[in-house]
Amino acid sequence: MMVPFRKMHGLGNDFVVLDSRAEDLPITPARAAAIADRHFGIGCDQFIVMERPADGADVFMRIRNPDGTEAQACGNATRCIATLLMEERGADRVTVQTVAGHLPVERLPDGTVRADMGPALLGWRDVPLAREADTLHVPVSTAPFRDAACCSMGNPHATVFVDDLASLDVARLGPALEHDAWFPERANIGFAQVLAPDHIRLVMWERSAGMTLACGSGACATIVNAARRGLTEREAMVSLPGGDLRLTWRQDGHVLMAGPTALAYTGMLDLDAYPA
Repeated sequence: MMVPFRKMHGLGNDFVVLDSRAEDLPITPARAAAIADRHFGIGCDQFIVMERPADGADVFMRIRNPDGTEAQACGNATRCIATLLMEERGADRVTVQTVAGHLPVERLPDGTVRADMGPALLGWRDVPLAREADTLHVPVSTAPFRDAACCSMGNPHATVFVDDLASLDVARLGPALEHDAWFPERANIGFAQVLAPDHIRLVMWERSAGMTLACGSGACATIVNAARRGLTEREAMVSLPGGDLRLTWRQDGHVLMAGPTALAYTGMLDLDAYPA
């Protein structure tokens, strides 16, 4: 079964995108994981399927991690899918529906794409944590960190603030924090260094995906957690290995994220070549 696909990315955070709006595609968790494999498949940080929307949205975006499990949110993928729709419709605004809710997206005059990622959820059950705790200071057990600031952007995030990001062994520390006992659904881990009240450097360890060049929802969680701790203003540039995102945490709790998107290439995919 040959189907077209797109390979897209936001700051190197890359996605395989299939379109099942006109015809349902037989995508199982195992098949998605096989296609996402960087050695035996196409390779991606997240596997995206565009589906028919409901409730007034322009598209439903289904997100799968590289292991085939379903994810609730992905900021850079939201901006990429919105870019496709805006080009398809000749529009500057669309609404992307995800498991986490409806996300309005717009193209800005400078050509970047800005998504309203919805409100950051700050309760311990929202993250979720294993038990009640102050989400601004969660006493994680992974040395050398004493605590993490946590919130949900539709998926669980924990941010640890450090003085020298370059000295950290993220590949070692990321998995330990992801699986910390505080996080029953595991967590996306942000390692953040505040450079100025309006500038943060960030490296993300994504749940199931590992270290990525960028993570939109992680950047959203980072500005929220930094502002809550009084380390930054509510608007800042977040610099990731793949590039910069502009983040704003509005007074109503919504987080806006702006940055570039790119189409890397297109092709045809034989679904029957991957296990169902």
